Amino acid sequence: MQTEFQQGLWKAAQGPWELGILPSAENLARARASLPATLPDTGSSLESVQRHIVDDIVPAFNGGSLSANYYGFITGGTTPAALFADNVVSVYDQNVQVHLPNHSIVTDVEYNALGLLLDLFRLDRSTWHNGTFTTGATGSNILGLACGREFVLQKAAERKGCNLQSVGEEGLFEVLNALGLSGVQVLSTLPHSSVVKSAGVLGIGRSNVHNICRADNPLRFDIDKLEKELARTDKVSIVAVSCGEVNTGRFATSGEDLREIRQLCDKYGAWMHADGAFGIFARVLDDSPEFATVKKGCEGIELVDSITGDGHKLLNVPYDCGFFFTRHPNVASEVFKNANAAYLTAGNSDGPSIPSPLNIGIENSRRFRALPVYASLLSYGKTGYQEMLARQTRLARKIYGWLFEHSAYTALPEASSKSELLDQTFMTVLLRANDEGLNCELGRKINESSRMFVSGTSWDGTPACRIAISNWRVDVERDFALVTDVLAKVAQS
Repeated sequence: MQTEFQQGLWKAAQGPWELGILPSAENLARARASLPATLPDTGSSLESVQRHIVDDIVPAFNGGSLSANYYGFITGGTTPAALFADNVVSVYDQNVQVHLPNHSIVTDVEYNALGLLLDLFRLDRSTWHNGTFTTGATGSNILGLACGREFVLQKAAERKGCNLQSVGEEGLFEVLNALGLSGVQVLSTLPHSSVVKSAGVLGIGRSNVHNICRADNPLRFDIDKLEKELARTDKVSIVAVSCGEVNTGRFATSGEDLREIRQLCDKYGAWMHADGAFGIFARVLDDSPEFATVKKGCEGIELVDSITGDGHKLLNVPYDCGFFFTRHPNVASEVFKNANAAYLTAGNSDGPSIPSPLNIGIENSRRFRALPVYASLLSYGKTGYQEMLARQTRLARKIYGWLFEHSAYTALPEASSKSELLDQTFMTVLLRANDEGLNCELGRKINESSRMFVSGTSWDGTPACRIAISNWRVDVERDFALVTDVLAKVAQS
């Protein structure tokens, strides 16, 4: 039985966010003032702590996941099924990292959830059912680049006839020195900051992440320039494909591009990684002409070596949740295997061969974050997620259409026709105000309405605003009316 207190929290989470998308200045000040300066000698009652959190701290939260009109970071929301499962996760507090089939079902559930995700993304289980859950796209990109680093250096060793152990075993400096290489480089187009961060964490170096884009389109690969970089003899390369660019939601490749890049990677021994934090969800959309152009951006993704995705974005499960898949399970285990801990060896099982997650990922212990994914996938199924993503895409296109025809705004990236603009739109809207003064404070003015929230960004060297639509609560007509009313009033201010 839930207590009255728990029922109140559950009801608040299910209903509309009534306190505003951003907390008031008063609520923020009150919450900060309520925080203790030091740890008290004597503890408080559970009820007192609960009331402090609910009455003082919760009103200072933002409504990012609870409001369909939070368009800042691509945070999605939390579906009812995922919220229920996340509470179960907290109650039972299972550690997923070792596959001990006689101790708990959790690794089986996680493995099954990864398979369900592959079904959702139309990826072949026989090739791709090798992966793990992470904290998010940053953790997953670290896994992708780490596997890529291992793979490309092993390929370089094979070309030179060297017998080397893994980078994880011998160290990056030692391997580079033995192979006569100056480093590893990551070749991409407008990569997300988490890819650059991952390169820094892994010793590749942030300065070794390079934009290899066409002069006429910063999103698309310059194939000739890419081959020139891949052919270098002083460095080995990882190609990181932006499967959904963060500002526009658009894609760096088509199926034809990916086939050409795959051939080049095979020729030069490079690793091909796809950062599909939210872009991979375009594969979920139905096969109607309405979404054909967007889906082409994900065509051929099965040709890459590894894929990153974010569950707490368009899958609409709670923070923190990311996922990682690779076609090369042995590479992942070479990098991440947990050395010298015999007591962590997986037990026997009559079911599928399930590796202990600690041998294919970063952590040796973590939360059972697969359960909300499992619950939400079962709750919605393929068609439920198709319908959810269709609503989000239709809202983005409807807003873009309004902006294209409004004299006060420019829809970005600029297009020659409204149909061209809408055809390429997934779930992100990028805009600027035509009045330079208004444009410099556009985000602030929009957010001051307290009816919606957008993030400030830049495009082509000037300020811009991004409307990122990702919440399962989206209602096209209701939210279109709200967004355009706010934008119209800001233009008149």
